Amino acid sequence: MSDLILEARQVGMRFGRFQALNDVSVSFRAGELCAIIGPNGAGKSTFFNILSGSLAPSAGQVLFRGQDVTGLAPHAYARMGIAKSFQITNVFKQLSAHENVRVAAQMRERRFDFLSPRSALREADEAAAALLQRVGLGGHGRRPAGDLAHGQQRALEVAMALAAQPQLLLMDEPTAGMSPEETTVMMDLIQRLAAERTVILVEHKMKLVMGICSRLVVLHHGELLAEGTPEDIRANTEVRRVYLGQSA
Repeated sequence: MSDLILEARQVGMRFGRFQALNDVSVSFRAGELCAIIGPNGAGKSTFFNILSGSLAPSAGQVLFRGQDVTGLAPHAYARMGIAKSFQITNVFKQLSAHENVRVAAQMRERRFDFLSPRSALREADEAAAALLQRVGLGGHGRRPAGDLAHGQQRALEVAMALAAQPQLLLMDEPTAGMSPEETTVMMDLIQRLAAERTVILVEHKMKLVMGICSRLVVLHHGELLAEGTPEDIRANTEVRRVYLGQSA
């Protein structure tokens, strides 16, 4: 049986006359921690949105465990075991951190059944507490999400994604806007999460992912420039040329 978990086959994306992606084919194996990198404007976010089901490609296919999922609605992705966190934090800022995660856990178990008595939500409460502890927010459960620091809000969003018990976690620039200290905490969290599931990151900071990922995929001008181990990418002349003089 193939150990491929996600595949992009000849994926293309056009916005009017602008070709954002052109004939990109990449395979991701179960259990790996992989980063999709490239300079600004490389097409990373567009590719992420296609892989995560937020955009239907103009051409090509996306397969999850061999099943064609091209163009499926995002909620269908979630039911299949794919979770995602976006570059812009997406939490309910007026709710507490615990409530944010509890709602995510409740949606997995009961979906839209908001009339359940409190006793019926005990499992969701326990799951929320465990997930907050797991992402380093164990002492912040009662705080409104809007009062958390930026890095803590990103960690909260990860906890919400984990409530769905995904096989695959997709993360779009997880360290965007973070301080160096917050970045270090997030990268450590990502490594721990990757020990239990497949994680695919989208990043433009090459140095951040070189030390933790088993494989890197490099996009440039909407095309696949290179892929391989960090050592392969470091030695690639074209990759070095593309990143030359840029903050990586």
